[in-house]
Formats: sequence, C-alpha cells, structure tokens
Amino acid sequence: MQQKQMNIELRTKTGTGVSRRLRNADMVPGVVYGKGIEPVTVSIKSRDLQEAISGAGGQNNLLTLIGGGTLDQNIAIVVDLQRDPIKRTFKHVDLHRINPNEKLKVTVPVVLTGTAIGVKEGGLLDLAHHELHVECLPGNIPDSITIDISDLKIAHSIHVSDIVLPEGIVLLDQPKIPVVSILGRVKEEESPAAE
Repeated sequence: MQQKQMNIELRTKTGTGVSRRLRNADMVPGVVYGKGIEPVTVSIKSRDLQEAISGAGGQNNLLTLIGGGTLDQNIAIVVDLQRDPIKRTFKHVDLHRINPNEKLKVTVPVVLTGTAIGVKEGGLLDLAHHELHVECLPGNIPDSITIDISDLKIAHSIHVSDIVLPEGIVLLDQPKIPVVSILGRVKEEESPAAE
C-alpha cells in the first residue's frame, strides 16, 4: 500500500455557492471525519487530490495530511469521491482520519491473471465481482486481490472461500459467492442424429 502526502486547507464557509467557487478555482471541497473528532470542512487542490489517489492503491492510498491545523500529520483515507458525470472532475471528497493501529474495512479491486482453460475451449469469462471487501490494518491494505484463473474450466467458478490472502487480511464477502466463472456448456460426445 502506498503512503502519500496531501496538502489540505481548512475552510469555515460552506454551502453550494462556496463549493461552486472552490471548484471554479480548481479546488475540491471536502470533509475530514473520524473517531473522536468533529467533522472538519477542508479544501484540496484538484491536482493534489489526483496525485494522492494515483497509482495502484487508488482511493485506498494512505494519505498524510499536510496543513489543516490540528489535522496536520494525521493519516486519512478517501472513503467517498464524487465526480462530475460528464467532465469527470472532482466535486467533493470525504476523508476518514484513521488510526494506523486499528483495523478498517475497505474495498479492493480484483485483478485476474492467466488465461483460463475454459476460455481456450470456447467458454466465456464472467467476472461477477470487480471488487471485494477486506478488513485489515491500514498498512496491510493490498493494492489489489490477484486471482490466477489459468486452471479454471468451463462451468467452474472461483468462490470467495477459494481466495488465499496474506495473514492479517480478512475477506468480508460471503464465502460461497462466485467471484469469477467460465460460462458455457461442456462439449458432449456427438450422438448420431435421429432419423
């Protein structure tokens, strides 16, 4: 998991007009909350936020906050990021201040490796879950959950219970849920056509 720094500025004014003015100035309105603190409204430069969530960890990157009064040097993680549906620019960000010694729940992307036997035989790959939910210490958050599908045959699936993760990382999804499957019918021996 990557740890990055991100500059933040405290803001006292809130509301739609204030948020619009911030976005016009290439700033992103946001809020920082967490255990034991009152929510704090902040603003972040768009490019700083983009840099903070870039890389393999994405929104799960651990962010050391720089500035922001009492928030300075606190560690946070992005829990909600709203974007403009057309321009894809940032509209708002929610940051959760975390304790590095307390477990947290995050969503981690699934990455498939290999080419399934079933696909080579004409089956169709069905990735039912692009993300999985895990619980672990902040420093142990995986960038992704890699699943090797090389041995996957037609009409077979890899379930949550089949995934092995490093010690200290617990999958929270239901064990019986299929994550990836190969769809298609197994070829049967051709029987003579009825006349």
